Amino acid sequence: MYPSMRSSVTASISLCFLSLFSLSAFARPATFLQDFQVTWSDSHIRQIDGGRAIQLVLDQNSGCGFSSKHKYLFGRVSMKIKLIPGDSAGTVTAFYMNSDTDTVRDELDFEFLGNRTGQPYTVQTNIYARGQGNREQRVNLWFDPAADFHTYTILWNHHHIVFYVDDVPIRLYKNNEAKGIPYPKLQPMGVFSTLWEADDWATRGGLEKINWSKAPFYAYYKDFDIEGCSVPGPANCASSTNNWWEGTAYQALNALEYRRYKWVRMNHMIYDYCSDRSRFPKPPPECVAGL
Repeated sequence: MYPSMRSSVTASISLCFLSLFSLSAFARPATFLQDFQVTWSDSHIRQIDGGRAIQLVLDQNSGCGFSSKHKYLFGRVSMKIKLIPGDSAGTVTAFYMNSDTDTVRDELDFEFLGNRTGQPYTVQTNIYARGQGNREQRVNLWFDPAADFHTYTILWNHHHIVFYVDDVPIRLYKNNEAKGIPYPKLQPMGVFSTLWEADDWATRGGLEKINWSKAPFYAYYKDFDIEGCSVPGPANCASSTNNWWEGTAYQALNALEYRRYKWVRMNHMIYDYCSDRSRFPKPPPECVAGL
């Protein structure tokens, strides 16, 4: 999949294999602890099926989180998640990439905002580039993400960033540095996931609070996959045009992806910072550029 002497990693948390590509490729069974680490509240992360899947737990004592052991510069990250069923208002399940830097931060966010029973789950995406964030978009999912596992993916290359839900693109952010618009390309990012309480803002702007009588809350993860340039690693990996994620097929949405993208935006988008004149009387430059 990659040219010789390129460093890449494929890791997964259910039916998973880790592949390291150099002069040759090989695969080995991987468990959660071989490739990821608990960053917050070890007692609230439970391994299932020998570590090939995990359960995250939120209760009144604590939420929890984990991260990849390595950082990556460009590539594709995906995971299958089954979200909290029933009354999940006030909870946030997050899957994101983060440079883990304090000031000039790069970050690519999926945040799944809990709901009251019967209401649609909302997914919020956000992008931080060179320390600038506040680029929130919200989409109501068109299925019940708590009934089964669904795949959530971030594609990140020199041309654009695309957020996918089950191969349907819901967010596109193009590299338009030529117009002075920041784009994350200099800092490697780790892969993170958390389950936490955020009832001051998560559901209807904080109007809906967590019903702790429904706790504990559970989210499940499996088939976690990272394909990208591991840092530290070969210095020329991230700049190589031979990496598959930099190929022509991944430099822009194809016709089918574009139709799906427009369908999501027309039928399921409920908030776009580009249209929020109360926050941005003058639209941010990436909005004017049609990103």
